[in-house]
Amino acid sequence: MDGVLLIDKPAGPTSHDVVARMRVVTGERSIGHTGTLDPRATGLLPLVLGKATRLAALLTGSDKTYDAGIRLGYATDTDDAAGTPLGAPAAPLPDAEAIRLALESFRGTFEQTPPDHSAKRVDGRKAYDLARKAVAVELKPVEVTVKALTLGGYEDGVVHVSVTATAGFYVRALARDLGRRLGCGGHLSALRRTRSGTFDVSSALPLEDAERFGPDVALRLISPDEALPDLAAVHLTDAGLRRASHGNPIGPEHVEERWLPGPTAGRPVKVLDGAGRLVALAHARGGALHPIVVLG
Repeated sequence: MDGVLLIDKPAGPTSHDVVARMRVVTGERSIGHTGTLDPRATGLLPLVLGKATRLAALLTGSDKTYDAGIRLGYATDTDDAAGTPLGAPAAPLPDAEAIRLALESFRGTFEQTPPDHSAKRVDGRKAYDLARKAVAVELKPVEVTVKALTLGGYEDGVVHVSVTATAGFYVRALARDLGRRLGCGGHLSALRRTRSGTFDVSSALPLEDAERFGPDVALRLISPDEALPDLAAVHLTDAGLRRASHGNPIGPEHVEERWLPGPTAGRPVKVLDGAGRLVALAHARGGALHPIVVLG
């Protein structure tokens, strides 16, 4: 099984749990995911199977969109509803206009400090492992970009937002920082991922349905080529296919097209065989394509 499988993750299992369960039902040992969802979070979890696991880093780096609930009134030690409250609930809570003004600070590019309970590594150890042992953690701020942040509603102390951000953005940190800016504390109460790159949760299979399909879930796989629709592509000649399969540079004489793409702003080019299957990803440089990932 080579391709991408879109799973709609329920609340409860970890992302690793989902991978383990799909290994059992598909019989495919080589499975990974392209962006962790916390156990309490639901929504889109793209899995990469077989040779498509070599695309994981590229797919993980795509923008993500979330629907989130942020409860105002108190912070927690994990920045979400699973944590221990820090202090007594604040009252009164800010009004909707104050929230709208505060959200303005979280659009565009800025530095965000990841939550202490996160998978960020400190001296080779995951931050959440240190936090659970009450070891002081000092995480460095990371530059993130919020491309869209929409206030969907505010009722009973819960702010509903939709946010699209670059990879590495933590919605739990947004909840924490919004509460701090408003002076009342806040934490993430609900989270659902609706998009990851070009993938949408509307095309995803609920985890239980995917398990019922068993090996037939292969029929729902997105091919490695189709998983990267926004990249330029070239088709190889037989000689080009042999070169690409060994990771060798590909010149104009090795592709079916009469042209070879020039610089692509750092984005890779899809290298396809005669049947349209993805053989490699390559960077255009010096009039040639240089494979950086070879699927074979």
